[in-house]
Amino acid sequence: MTVWDKRLRVAEAQLKRVDPKLRQLISQHGPASLRPHTDYYGQLVDAIIGQQLSEKAGATILRRFMALFGDRLPSPQEILATDTEKIRQIGCSYSKIGYMKDLAQHIIDERLDLDHIATLPNETVIEQLVAVKGIGEWTAHMFMIFSLGRLDILPTGDLGIRKAMQRIYDLPELPQPAAMHKIAAQNKWAPYESVASWYLWKSGDIN
Repeated sequence: MTVWDKRLRVAEAQLKRVDPKLRQLISQHGPASLRPHTDYYGQLVDAIIGQQLSEKAGATILRRFMALFGDRLPSPQEILATDTEKIRQIGCSYSKIGYMKDLAQHIIDERLDLDHIATLPNETVIEQLVAVKGIGEWTAHMFMIFSLGRLDILPTGDLGIRKAMQRIYDLPELPQPAAMHKIAAQNKWAPYESVASWYLWKSGDIN
């Protein structure tokens, strides 16, 4: 068992102890399969291209984008140097092309420090990410959970999490961020909010 797997098992054990609702979900769905990775740049490019698209459509556009560069992800410098109209021809919108070029510029300028982002505190990671056009708090939260493997993130802007909370905790309406943090605090999720969220996603088969 890897160190990462051990951390997840510890998180699951704690959540089962403190929250009866999560205890049931964890027993139902088994061990969490969160797997962080270090392809931070690729994850952000993929996130921008896939915005407001189905997973299949986003994957198609990403393949076409990589095909422009010999079936590989272009460097930030290559993105900046590539004519907008050339990228537009693969079905990528002007706004997304602008977002990718802004991402590339932030990386080149080191305003977004991907070399050291895994060592930065949560607040700094969010600050650097949302400074890029087209990247909001939701994308930042997803990046922190699924790329960096931060276990203490509550993605308050995620509709699936909000719906799961409403259903599981018998709320009269979709919870707003303050109410979501209150539920997490009352049920003692910290420092494993990401793992709790993974089980909420699984409860609705939405992740």
